[in-house]
Amino acid sequence: MAGGKQTPRQKMINLMYLIFIAMLALNMSKEVLSAFGLMNEKLEASNVKTTENNLAFLSGLEKNAETTPEQYAELYNKAKEIKALSEEYYSYLENLKKEMTKDVEDPKDYQVMDKTDFLDQRFFHGDKLSDAGQEFLKRIKDYRSQVSAILPQGKSFDDVKSSVNTRFETGDANDQATNREGTKVGWLQYQYEGFPLVASLTKITALQADVKATEEDALKAMLQGNLAKIASVNTNNYTTLLQQEKSAYYAGEKFTGSVVLGRTDATTKPNEVNITLDGRKLTEGTDYVLEGGKVNLLVSAGSPGDHKIEGNLVFINDGVRNEVPVNSTFATITKPNAAVIAADKMNVVYRGVANPMTISIPGVPDNKVTASASGLKKVSGSRYIMNPGTGRTVKIVASGVLPDGQRISTPAEFRIKDIPRPGGTIRGEAGSVKMPRTNLEISTIGAMLEDFDFDLNLAVSGFKFKVPGQPTVSVHGNKLDARAKQALKYAKRGEDVQIFDIEAYITNNKSYKLKKVSPVIIEITN
Repeated sequence: MAGGKQTPRQKMINLMYLIFIAMLALNMSKEVLSAFGLMNEKLEASNVKTTENNLAFLSGLEKNAETTPEQYAELYNKAKEIKALSEEYYSYLENLKKEMTKDVEDPKDYQVMDKTDFLDQRFFHGDKLSDAGQEFLKRIKDYRSQVSAILPQGKSFDDVKSSVNTRFETGDANDQATNREGTKVGWLQYQYEGFPLVASLTKITALQADVKATEEDALKAMLQGNLAKIASVNTNNYTTLLQQEKSAYYAGEKFTGSVVLGRTDATTKPNEVNITLDGRKLTEGTDYVLEGGKVNLLVSAGSPGDHKIEGNLVFINDGVRNEVPVNSTFATITKPNAAVIAADKMNVVYRGVANPMTISIPGVPDNKVTASASGLKKVSGSRYIMNPGTGRTVKIVASGVLPDGQRISTPAEFRIKDIPRPGGTIRGEAGSVKMPRTNLEISTIGAMLEDFDFDLNLAVSGFKFKVPGQPTVSVHGNKLDARAKQALKYAKRGEDVQIFDIEAYITNNKSYKLKKVSPVIIEITN
């Protein structure tokens, strides 16, 4: 994601990038499609808020340009150029989103936005880009290069330029990206081809968020060191901070944050730092470093869940000790490492085997998710094992606690099926087999499950052996015994002998009764 200093809002956007990139798949569950839609709504709401903040920053820069034009007039003109570029590009993306959803009857019904046709047909023509695809790629690169060209020279703008290049990168010099198989593919194909409509819609909204963030970063860099003059304070070492009650909000909630001024110069360096993370005292140099008036934390995000930073910063002025309380929280969620792909009609678990399951709730750490059902056992994280008992169905109920403390509970019903009928085998071959008499005498009788999802180890404890014109012989074990071999001597060339009523069992679950095993027919070849 973007380099440089990042606000909590930008960190939230970066985290959303990681979430939806990892969860993309051709066949998405309705819940995942809805999750993309909710992320899209969050990003759109964030874009509205950022637009308001950017207008306030631009207004402050305009006031400075009026009062001290020799210092701010040129910066203000550059800010207006960046704003005009951003609005034009933002509008292009907004129009594209409207075209993508014009045939969707209810724009909030994200569960129907699973098709890939629109952008596949608009951006691509066979293995090449269409005119619209070339335009989309060109606009990204044009915006990146034009904004970088407008930004003034100087160290304070290097981070902004680096962020612009990162946010709007289009792969390597040939506009290519490396896929999971290590193959070079076109960057636009890698990002948008074959993706569900709601996923592409969310990615374009995230691109709009990058436009707003770029505009914000540029304005902040232009205002840096001058906010104190706007506030009639005799210093120029203030920055803006977004103060909010919690780190994430849900669509429809009221945002309760505030934009405040924070002083960052060396004169506000605390004399003592007494802070803890989840009760553990933090050490300077190892867990944090002091930079000017900032305490830069070096700690890990930790395990999934909420984490609290508490304590105080001590400032000593004229021998008087003043303590500024610290009380902040942040949330860590599990980073997805695989896409979610579900076959809606295949909600089946098998009796007699340990069925592996993954149970999670998007946006909720695994340690705040519980699942219950008869025969269900948690292994670790989101991994579970289901050993169904009697009955035809089993209901699994997954519950979780959202960051705002609200508890949600979702049931899912699975069909219970028995292990299918095994097939008998002779030296690993099933059905009808041809072999010499001498080979049959030493061959092993077995059982197998063809095309079954689980690799079960089946063993044979006995079977019946029939030679035409001879009495049936019951055999204990998995090979012909002396009586069976004696009967086999009477079999003529070309005759079929039968192995049936095969008694098979699962080696690690002998209590489970398998269905009747299919017989094996052997044609004697000599």
